[in-house]
Amino acid sequence: MNNNPIGLFDSGVGGTSIWKEIHQLLPYENTIYLADSLNAPYGYKSREEIISLSVKNTELLLKKGCKVIVVACNTATTNTISVLRERFRVPFIGIEPAIKPAALQSKSKSIGILATKGTLNSELFSLATEEFTKDIMITEVIGEGLVPLIEKGDLLSSEISSLLEKFLKPMLANNIDHLVLGCSHYPYLIPQLTKLLPNNIKIIDSGEAVARQTKSIILKNKLQKKANNQPDLQFITNSSDTTLKLLLKEYLEKIYIETRKF
Repeated sequence: MNNNPIGLFDSGVGGTSIWKEIHQLLPYENTIYLADSLNAPYGYKSREEIISLSVKNTELLLKKGCKVIVVACNTATTNTISVLRERFRVPFIGIEPAIKPAALQSKSKSIGILATKGTLNSELFSLATEEFTKDIMITEVIGEGLVPLIEKGDLLSSEISSLLEKFLKPMLANNIDHLVLGCSHYPYLIPQLTKLLPNNIKIIDSGEAVARQTKSIILKNKLQKKANNQPDLQFITNSSDTTLKLLLKEYLEKIYIETRKF
């Protein structure tokens, strides 16, 4: 099992932001990443649809021998992680909006959360919010339209800028000092967000924490790869690979990208 890959799946290319953090922390581990771009975004699907897609993705990764599975999608995690853990024996690592650190670090007692509808409406998100933000004002905004633009690679477009300005407006009015990115696609918007936000607002995403948790689970279960040699880094997409290549351009000599139906 030790040389088997770490599996990751997302509703498209956004979870590559998580993959990069994991690869940086565990550079010799083999990985397989599923980009379910054909069904992106998950955020507007029913919970039943999200569960069905997540089960399908998990089964494919298990067929490929994955030793742990990272659900590199906030919507899939918040809606299906408990179902996946009950149904499959492999260890799962989920990704949730980083509400806790934002709430603990906030001096203005006001934080913003930019996420998909599916994440903001989930029970897991609701429970996390209740637990960590009792004395914190939260401005929740659905990032409607962002994921399709990111899937197309329109990271610096005027359309993205206009949407972000609209989404940030109520947050800035409420004097937030932390912005939580509640979708694995959104870290690719940090350059745009940095231009639009005052310097005192800290942007928080979950990538680094997910990578640390992945390493912890692998060490705890004694699943670390034995040999420190060149890893096998596979990416599978059921749509165009153009945006994957754009987001992973610094890794293109090391990775293998396959386009096929799943």
